[in-house]
Amino acid sequence: MRLGRAAVAVVLLAGATLAGVGGSERRPSVERRVAALMARMTLAEKLTLMRGGAPCGYIGCVDGIPRLGIPPLRLQDGPVGVGNGTTGVTQLPAPVAAAAAWDPGLMRAYGQVIGAEQWAKGANVALAPTVNIVRDPRWGRAFESLGEDPYLAGRAAAAEIVAIRAEGPMAQVKHFAAYNQETARNTYGSDARVDERTLREIYLPAFEAAIAAGTDSVMCGYNPVNGTYACENGELQQRILRDEFGFEGFVTSDWGATHSTVASAENGLDMEMPDDRFFGAPLEAAAGRGEVRVDEHVRRILTAMVRHGLLDRRPTGRLDAVVTGDAHAAVARRVAEQGSVLLKNDGLLPVGPGVRSIAVLGSGGDTSVISQGGGSARVNAPYVVTPYRGLRERAGAAAEVTYEPGTVRSDGALPLLSAELRGEFFAGATPAGAPVATRTVASLDADWRRGDAGIGLTDNWSARWTGTVTPPETGTYTFSLTATDGARLRVGGRTIVDHGWAEAGRRTRTGTATLTAGRPVPIEVEHAQFTGDAMLTLGWTLPGQRLHDDAVAAAGRADLAVVVVGRYGTEGADLPGIGLSADQDRLVRDVAEANPRTVVVVNSGSAVAMPWAGRVGGIVAAWYPGQEYGHALARLLFGDVNFSGKLPVTFPRSLRDLPTASRERWPGGEYSERLEVGYRWYDARGVTPLFPFGYGLSYTSFAYSELAVSAPDRAGNVRVSWTVTNTGSRAGAEVSQVYVGQPAETGEPPNNLRGFARVELAPGEAGRVTAVLDARSFQHWDAGWRTAGGAYRISVGSSSRDPRLTAEVNR
Repeated sequence: MRLGRAAVAVVLLAGATLAGVGGSERRPSVERRVAALMARMTLAEKLTLMRGGAPCGYIGCVDGIPRLGIPPLRLQDGPVGVGNGTTGVTQLPAPVAAAAAWDPGLMRAYGQVIGAEQWAKGANVALAPTVNIVRDPRWGRAFESLGEDPYLAGRAAAAEIVAIRAEGPMAQVKHFAAYNQETARNTYGSDARVDERTLREIYLPAFEAAIAAGTDSVMCGYNPVNGTYACENGELQQRILRDEFGFEGFVTSDWGATHSTVASAENGLDMEMPDDRFFGAPLEAAAGRGEVRVDEHVRRILTAMVRHGLLDRRPTGRLDAVVTGDAHAAVARRVAEQGSVLLKNDGLLPVGPGVRSIAVLGSGGDTSVISQGGGSARVNAPYVVTPYRGLRERAGAAAEVTYEPGTVRSDGALPLLSAELRGEFFAGATPAGAPVATRTVASLDADWRRGDAGIGLTDNWSARWTGTVTPPETGTYTFSLTATDGARLRVGGRTIVDHGWAEAGRRTRTGTATLTAGRPVPIEVEHAQFTGDAMLTLGWTLPGQRLHDDAVAAAGRADLAVVVVGRYGTEGADLPGIGLSADQDRLVRDVAEANPRTVVVVNSGSAVAMPWAGRVGGIVAAWYPGQEYGHALARLLFGDVNFSGKLPVTFPRSLRDLPTASRERWPGGEYSERLEVGYRWYDARGVTPLFPFGYGLSYTSFAYSELAVSAPDRAGNVRVSWTVTNTGSRAGAEVSQVYVGQPAETGEPPNNLRGFARVELAPGEAGRVTAVLDARSFQHWDAGWRTAGGAYRISVGSSSRDPRLTAEVNR
């Protein structure tokens, strides 16, 4: 065994206090400066800081006070990079992919890209990270999160926040708290009815870690918690967030999540976004009546701004600046590489010299790549390297790489229809009267963040798109229309798709029309936007496109088949289940029958059911991997980079295995599974998952040995040390995980993650890892943090279901 110096890792675990990164001024100086500013402010100026102001091009705008040198606040999405329709930015992999790397150092690089690009775009508040726990894989925003475990999410978030702030902007962690579904969002139908112990142990620790890391701001969520909307919940925002966690920054509402004036202000909300419905004239009137303590809120906002240095240094960038580049693209590629998880490998990977032909199959392989999710986390990529392109470039002359789509898009939508269409936009939900704006597009594939189509309206508008298409052959064509809210499609004057004008929510429907080759036919799409995000996509397939059969035939001719499948997650809509579309499952099954040398690459924001897992030779969880997808995938499959990712969520075998399988729990809002979230449920109930939390394969192997556990010191800290040895023939990285099992009388699940360390090792190299578990690692909530007497089991291993070393320590 060769002990490598570079392989030694020291990590501080669960209850660690992370030093916040402040601005350039110390507390007394900040307090004096804020007091001096407030003494000169009028009531109107103070209220200006508490609400959304005039449109400024960013997703959130707070007017400044020039006469006092107080700059405007420019808030900008989001957790995956600069969003809100901006261009010239980097599309990073989804946060869940970054979390799958289990590498705080990589999370710092991730945060550096976000912070630097936000600042260079002129934003001084970055709306990131999202630290809500994945309670159910059907959650539409699961991809924005950092997984199902609060400790993993907290470590990742803390590293990202420190990096964002160091680049210039303030960080705003979101969404406080227990926000875990899109169904019935922003209504009492999404009420999270959760007991205090579960709240404290599962849904709040990542926020506590973010505050310790220095986050400047917290965004309160859309959901009620135990019957009270989060943004007017004094238990959350005052007693816990401020009085216990010591948060000194300001709280901003999610966009449209404010539901009151006095109740919100008096229970901890400092700033309403994106407008002034409740914190405009109603707040001014309430202040006049003495019902709201305005100074308290303004002091928190100004304190955060002064402490972070925003009054002394301001972003000089512009929204139209190009802020991405090769260095940021390299970070995107590295995150995609480290975050991809090898779930199965029956000797097919890495691709060897004997592979002379590769068939890339599935719409996600080239024609409809799923590189990101939707909503506020959507980022306009400067380019996206598809799996087909990446594998073709990497293979070069060594292997022929072909492509067949095999299926329609993963969301049921067909390949885009390329036809020039003229759009007319109207005020009101019916496309009638004089249009307020017009534009022409080469294809209809729109995603209007928060309903902003650039026409001066965000809610209650409509559009009509008209044009012609000339069929290349005679036959029956299938058209698809993906839309939010009302939409309909007419071909040749006949309505073939009708979403219903009163319906809401994202969905895809199809219809058919028999057309004649060379004869132009008129097309008309009408669409209504009621409120929130808006999406509209028009696709079609030709009569002669035998997608499935052509793909299966191509697989049979190839030395290796790579099937790319996935499902699209987005803010504003939960997924109906955990499975892929039926045509994707069928494609995988039939390709595997035609060619047993089949590798499946899955793009998703969380766990996916895989009824075909036993039939294929390899499976890769690639998540939503960003603009460098194809390059990263090719380097991994060919072995230029070794797999090292580990699952940040558990993959169940079926929907019924979920802890939230009942409608009462999800989306019903009863958190009666209590602490048994994610892997804790499977461990406690003896349910075998498809792939467990923390699991991930490599092209090499690792052995664990020499576990040493100290007795608790006077502060309650326990030192845990072990050795990891690379016993294979390739260099690789192993993520060791530390779990603590508490005495049975505490009522804790069998295992709780309390630490991890990523160690890179050459073949034959060993690394000694030392971890310090503090007192919180051994505590449970019982009207306060308590430590039960008795024996605690400490397990060190490669996943939640693969303990390699165990020991006990008495408390």
